[in-house]
Amino acid sequence: MRAQEITFLNLVQGEKQFQVPLYQRTYSWGREQLLRLWEDVGELVEQHLAGEATAPHFLGSVVLAPGQIQAGGVQKWLVVDGQQRLTTLMLAFTALRDQLKDSGDPRGAERIHRQILVNEYQEALDHYRLLPTQADRQAFTECVGSAPQAGGGGNIGGAYRFFRGTLAEGQESAADPQDWLKAVESALKGLLSIVEITAEPGDNVYRIFESINNTGVGLSQSDLLRNYIFMLLPQRGERVYQELWLPMQQRLGPKNLELLVWLDLVVRGHNKTKQSEIYREQQKRLQPLAGNEEALQQEIARLSERAQRFMRIIEPALESSVPLRAALERLAAWGGQTHYPLALHLLDLVDAGTTSAQDAAEALLYVESYLTRRLICQTPTAGINRIFMEAPKDLETDRPAAEAVRRFLSGKRRRWPSDEELRAAIRSKPFYWSGRPPQRGYILRRLEESYSPSEPVDFAKASLSVEHVLPQRPAQAWFDLLAEETEEGQAPQELHDLLVHTLGNLTLTGDNSKLSNHPFQRKQQILDSSALRMNLEIASSKRWGKAEILARADNLWQRAVELWPGPVGGFRPAAEESSNWTELRAALVAMPSGSWTAYGDIAELIGSHPVPVGSYLAANPTVIGAHRVLNSEGKVSAGFRWPDGDDRPPPQDVLRNEGVRFDRYGRAHKSQRLTAAELATLLGRDVAPQAGHDPLPDNENAEAAARFRSQLRAHWPTAETGVLSALDFWRRQGGHLDYGRHEETSCFPTLDAGTSTRPHLLWPLGLYPVSGTVEVVFQYLKDRTPFDDSENRRELLQRLNQVDGIDLPEAKLELRPSFPLAVFAEHGEAICEALDWFIHTAALDLARRD
Repeated sequence: MRAQEITFLNLVQGEKQFQVPLYQRTYSWGREQLLRLWEDVGELVEQHLAGEATAPHFLGSVVLAPGQIQAGGVQKWLVVDGQQRLTTLMLAFTALRDQLKDSGDPRGAERIHRQILVNEYQEALDHYRLLPTQADRQAFTECVGSAPQAGGGGNIGGAYRFFRGTLAEGQESAADPQDWLKAVESALKGLLSIVEITAEPGDNVYRIFESINNTGVGLSQSDLLRNYIFMLLPQRGERVYQELWLPMQQRLGPKNLELLVWLDLVVRGHNKTKQSEIYREQQKRLQPLAGNEEALQQEIARLSERAQRFMRIIEPALESSVPLRAALERLAAWGGQTHYPLALHLLDLVDAGTTSAQDAAEALLYVESYLTRRLICQTPTAGINRIFMEAPKDLETDRPAAEAVRRFLSGKRRRWPSDEELRAAIRSKPFYWSGRPPQRGYILRRLEESYSPSEPVDFAKASLSVEHVLPQRPAQAWFDLLAEETEEGQAPQELHDLLVHTLGNLTLTGDNSKLSNHPFQRKQQILDSSALRMNLEIASSKRWGKAEILARADNLWQRAVELWPGPVGGFRPAAEESSNWTELRAALVAMPSGSWTAYGDIAELIGSHPVPVGSYLAANPTVIGAHRVLNSEGKVSAGFRWPDGDDRPPPQDVLRNEGVRFDRYGRAHKSQRLTAAELATLLGRDVAPQAGHDPLPDNENAEAAARFRSQLRAHWPTAETGVLSALDFWRRQGGHLDYGRHEETSCFPTLDAGTSTRPHLLWPLGLYPVSGTVEVVFQYLKDRTPFDDSENRRELLQRLNQVDGIDLPEAKLELRPSFPLAVFAEHGEAICEALDWFIHTAALDLARRD
């Protein structure tokens, strides 16, 4: 085998084709891996535009083995290892090509197509420079070939849509959009470094693949650094290790030690260092001290001191100052590591005596406010880690720390929402889809504490969850109440959707299952006995509709402004609605081909109204995917127009080519509609199901099972026999049944496909006996082997679709599409056949893992 480090352009250029062998798994990169790669590319682009000397970013290795060479054909290479990054970059270039074309640069688009994506003079499959496994091949060639179906519901389509979205957003915010796209092209072609490892003819390719993917646990970055340091300490090494390094290592543990070594670099000003580059950067910094053991010992002593400060961030109880401890506790409750660089820098200043603990506590309050306001306003999180990594070196040193931090976070392009932006978001944004559940709970907890009750709730012991006062699934009485406040042409359901997830309608309670979707009068009785002041306030209201929800939103806004001070300048005017429209554009790009959405769905997602959404799209016809937004009936708006010069067919024909079905009245099929919650899921938001897989303890299961059967019998008696027979079949195959905690007692056929040491729960369906729906939980399966392979999810979808009455769109392979519970009435046995395949597939995967 031979190896060389080359750029991606040099790797792929020429008459060649990279073939992914059958024994490789299908493409599996998801949003997390794609974001990580894009952050690296973004830094390279910024450096390139700034004219800085840019070192190539090492992406990893690609192991290739020579394939067959045919006369007049292309050189074939088998991709032994590295197919995930190779496929990802090909999809990034495909998205870049299409973005250039849409931006009026057809020559640039053609250049990428010919240089990177295809062998121009070859036909059939030889035309493509990359040929994935058969399972991914069609989705990939549809993207490269610009087919109407490009960007479907699997991982290939998801990656293509991700890059379309990030490129569109980056171009929108760039000072010079065309220069920015050219910089992206330069970074992808020439600033990503890949080690090409080539096997010799006759090498056992499968053995190479097996050895690469069955190696032991490698040394961590901190392990490498430790070995390097103590190699330079032949005389003092043992003493330094016993007195300084070992206590630090034992106190922090391996992961936190590595994090500390990285933070040490960041606080010193090496703010562009990635955690994968810790060893190299620290080695470079310490190399001049080789031969000076005393200086090296002092460096380790300083790192040990910093470790003690870092422990105060991780475990705030160790902090002696009361106000500083409280500030650190709040950020620890918020979660995440974003604030670590700035918090560690502030503790450095406190311990050095250059700032007071009180001043540092105030500075951390601004950090808390910055994070909280951005979450409430649903400000995109891209670049936020970099902002906090830059803070230690960019803070003004001639001001008190708190003032310096507030001024820094108020800077241009750091997007700290003003008071007016905060008010608008609290009134209209779907807060229930913001951030992670613990962060949503934290914000509501802080708002409750702002009432300063004489007997505060012990939140550490209380088992509280977020409650919708206006229910997610309201009974008719709620719609009757909302009908009194609807605008002209607005249905009560549309008003409900705009209000239900906003902060004004949410509270904390330990009685979530009791409150359920009861009328407000019943909820009043339960909330009136609550220990939380905010619940007593809700209970004192005579009714609960639009006016009350917006009034409470304004009350919470006033409390939020007091809790979380805003940027320098205080009450700045609300920013233009560009954040809403950025979110709209991102949602439309994220939509898989073969799907559609409605103006009301977009309005619910971004916290707006269907009318301004329609006006914006009418005024901006170049928005990618605008043709996928239809009216609530599923019809193309009469006012829709393609941009001038765009000769595409009518939008209904384009949608039909993408896979959307229409009836004879011109209405798109309802099953292919993406709701606001589904759009939010595609954007990576943590959208909890309305009654998710929240199993009860074993001793409550019997009661819950009886309640499920009772509800099934009461609401869907014709389907009862089919449902219960299917659940009995599931149990006979080794599965068990879990039940939800909510008043509508959902049932989940669950399979333990793990081992005694590694549990691995799978469930294909959720059955809801009151609403009469069956959810197919692709959203959860995509993170669980073997259904993280999109081909297995597609197979499950296709098998279920063979059952009369089930019509699951492929565009929802990452979501939770549903079918009617009534299908069990006549086709329970056919559903059991699909469930049997599911169990068999899981069992084969377990045997393989064992």
